[in-house]
Amino acid sequence: MSEELNPENPEISATEADEPIKQRKNGLYPGVSDELAESMKSGWADTELHGLEPIAQVSETAARRAALSARFPGERIVVPAGNLKTRSNDTEYAFRASTEYAYLTGNLTEDGVLVLEPTATGHDATIYLLPRSDRENGEFWLDGQGELWVGRRHSLAEAEQVYGIPAADVRELAGRLAEATGPVRVVRGHDAGIESALTDKVTRERDEELRVFLSEARLVKDAFEVGELQKAVDSTVRGFEDVVKILDKAEATSERYIEGTFFLRARVEGNDIGYGSICASGPHACTLHWVRNDGPVRSGDLLLLDAGVETHSLYTADVTRTLPVNGRYTELQKKIYDAVYEAQEAGIAAVKPGAKYRDFHDAAQHVLAEKLVEWGLVEGPVERVLELGLQRRWTLHGTGHMLGLDVHDCAVARTETYVDGTLEPGMCLTVEPGLYFQADDLTVPEEYRGIGVRIEDDILVTEDGNRNLSAGLPRRSDDVEAWMARLKS
Repeated sequence: MSEELNPENPEISATEADEPIKQRKNGLYPGVSDELAESMKSGWADTELHGLEPIAQVSETAARRAALSARFPGERIVVPAGNLKTRSNDTEYAFRASTEYAYLTGNLTEDGVLVLEPTATGHDATIYLLPRSDRENGEFWLDGQGELWVGRRHSLAEAEQVYGIPAADVRELAGRLAEATGPVRVVRGHDAGIESALTDKVTRERDEELRVFLSEARLVKDAFEVGELQKAVDSTVRGFEDVVKILDKAEATSERYIEGTFFLRARVEGNDIGYGSICASGPHACTLHWVRNDGPVRSGDLLLLDAGVETHSLYTADVTRTLPVNGRYTELQKKIYDAVYEAQEAGIAAVKPGAKYRDFHDAAQHVLAEKLVEWGLVEGPVERVLELGLQRRWTLHGTGHMLGLDVHDCAVARTETYVDGTLEPGMCLTVEPGLYFQADDLTVPEEYRGIGVRIEDDILVTEDGNRNLSAGLPRRSDDVEAWMARLKS
């Protein structure tokens, strides 16, 4: 990685500080001569882009902003994308725009801010962005975030074409907001500078109302979102196929080979993984969020793979399969797997418009409780087990969650509209029952210990029932074995 001539404080640009860009303390060049500075200002072709196509979801983002405007008339709404976060010294984590900002704009670049200014008839939207780096003051080649270091940004005129929103320089926004009057709401937690400019104008309660509204707005997906979720799932299916094909290499190395294999598919076909991949072999499958992925992969064990590709528009899949590493389930593994499959079938059948959100969870848990009683692992009757929650020793988690821009989407929606709500067409959720027999659980027979099984699919509520977006991956145990055999042949 090249050592750039960036300012010691990357938060202060030369434009803001009105002074030359500072050099790295231990950089190899002591400075920039006047002659070089003049040379770098000229001799560059005009690369402004014209006639750009708007993003695919431009009409949807406009409709979402209109709904937001209608909900908070007469109030200024401020939605930041967020800033780069330092990973170590002068390197940053890959940037991921805030969910609310991405949902309302489709723009995914750092430091952006959407502002809705109240008018007599609604709101005027402006997207505040960093313009292209300055060539007069040398920012484009001296600053660590300059164009020659990290790549070209859209000009403000280009951004207006792409996102369908008037664009302005974000470096002027904090001052404007500090002088603003009237009621303001801001999405907190993403941009400390913007929040500081509004510190005497906002309240936590009002800002939370904004955040909740934007979370609930995402409960029902529009056509663009459904298409993106299907795209994410389709790539995820191919990622799972990739993993099956390299299980022999994973056996020779570790779970990391599985993680890296799936990640390659996510980066080639999408933006990234939607969350840390769970590549849990053997007893690691009993750890719900096993993302260390540093354990052995052994023939005869099960591999619980919970992973999802995130599309370039940031919608993510969330799929789990529990696979026999050697391609064949043992008799006990198959018994446990088939029980989870039966529970998932019951859960999926309960997903339909007009049903209570909790119905799919209750249906799946009922089946798992029946199996645990049948196997003599817990004393019945089943109704007693469910009333006391005794099955949770081995089922542990809820049976699913909303899915979208966040893997656990709509997380701050009100309980009455989410968990206690009713399913509607356009909602997308996971159905993912599991059974987990911990390696140190002395209440179950020894042969059960260390076996963990989860099956998870992404289910879209339709007008007449549901559609399994991840039906491209087999779920029945016999079908899984046949599918693995085909891929390995």
